[in-house]
Amino acid sequence: MKLDASPSDQEISSAQTSEDARNDEPAGVQELERPIFDELTVPAEAVVGIRLDSPVSSEMARVEDRVTARVARDVTVQGQTAVRAGSRLEGIVTLVERGGKFRDRARVGIRFNTLVLADNTRLPIQTDVIMRMGDAPGNEATAKVGGAAVIGTILGSVFGGKKGAAIGSAAGAAGGAAAVAAGGRNAAVIPADTALTVRLTAPLTIDVPREPALSR
Repeated sequence: MKLDASPSDQEISSAQTSEDARNDEPAGVQELERPIFDELTVPAEAVVGIRLDSPVSSEMARVEDRVTARVARDVTVQGQTAVRAGSRLEGIVTLVERGGKFRDRARVGIRFNTLVLADNTRLPIQTDVIMRMGDAPGNEATAKVGGAAVIGTILGSVFGGKKGAAIGSAAGAAGGAAAVAAGGRNAAVIPADTALTVRLTAPLTIDVPREPALSR
């Protein structure tokens, strides 16, 4: 027995009716099914508000450690939103200088190289380095050494006259220097969730869906 695999007249008619119905749809309905994208360019020198996800410290960080942040507010171009708040920035630590306990200030720097949009689209970006410096240790160290020397002088004069005062002063200064050496450095820290700004050093081009009001 031979089976006829060809479609019936009814099936052909039904398929034709569905195709005709799609062709008869208003042009506006068909356009809604195909999103329209606009190419927006955020210019170089644009400043983006961000918040770090976790702190970066000169005492703990290493060069090329990964850092992440969130865009704090929408970035707009000609009235359209190019980058929405909450988009993620990824980058690395570019500089770590732990500084000294007597003179040099600690420094830490970070730079971002990738923007991750809400749909996980990853775009390369170029930004300035965000730099932070620790407090200068000079005045604090001088105060510790000077204070210890004064105390040493007083105690030396009490116990040994002028010679004792000179010896006491030297011993006190040495003790003060040892206290500074034993103490911690003033770390450079970029705290988490602190409002920061980062400047683009190259244009950033993004394709974004056109808002309905702009498609009409």
